[in-house]
Amino acid sequence: MASSFLWAVGGTQFIFWMTALGASLVFFFRGTELRFQKALLGFAGGVMTAASVWSLLLPALEQAGAESALPAWLPAALGVLLGALFILLADALQKGAAGKERLLFTAITLHNIPEGMAVGLAFALAATGEGLAAALALALGIGVQNFPEGAAVSLPLRRLGRGRAFLCGAASGAVEPVFGLLAFGAARWVHPLMPWLLSFSAGAMLYVTACELCPEARGRVGTMGYIGGFTLMMVLDVALG
Repeated sequence: MASSFLWAVGGTQFIFWMTALGASLVFFFRGTELRFQKALLGFAGGVMTAASVWSLLLPALEQAGAESALPAWLPAALGVLLGALFILLADALQKGAAGKERLLFTAITLHNIPEGMAVGLAFALAATGEGLAAALALALGIGVQNFPEGAAVSLPLRRLGRGRAFLCGAASGAVEPVFGLLAFGAARWVHPLMPWLLSFSAGAMLYVTACELCPEARGRVGTMGYIGGFTLMMVLDVALG
């Protein structure tokens, strides 16, 4: 059990630092022109859309179908609606550019909570002899996926200053070690809630993408950024999932 806990610490720290590494890209991108900003916003929207589907909704449907007496679509559908409503209420309380920045940060952070929990649960299962290799593979896959997600937070926020944008991107992943270790310790109770948590996060991300990112990224450059971000995240999720 102790060795599995140490693996869980290492695994959840790894996925956090991959998020921070992705956020550090803000220090290497130059240019503040409108076309560049549209491309970044489109990229962030594409990453978030693909992550909502492959990282969150599909796993939620799979887990609900395997472990719940309810129809698999019900937790997913209700979770999406609740997540979107949560961000809708937050949006109503936050106006202006600063509000949009907080919504982007909130959506990615919410997305990272169930990812961290999934890694913690995987190492908790490994403690019972059900596969350390599988837990390590999951941590590696989520870590690699977190690299573009960290960039998706920090790059659109670079107008705040590169240091602050980096901190926002890195902080969005700080919840992963915390909730990962909580899930490790409470695996028996947390596991049945995962379909709801995953779909809730998907709804939050889809709301921000549709309401804030896509309208700001409209145009050819923003659209190509969206497609590029979507394609990159889809490939990572399918190849490493």
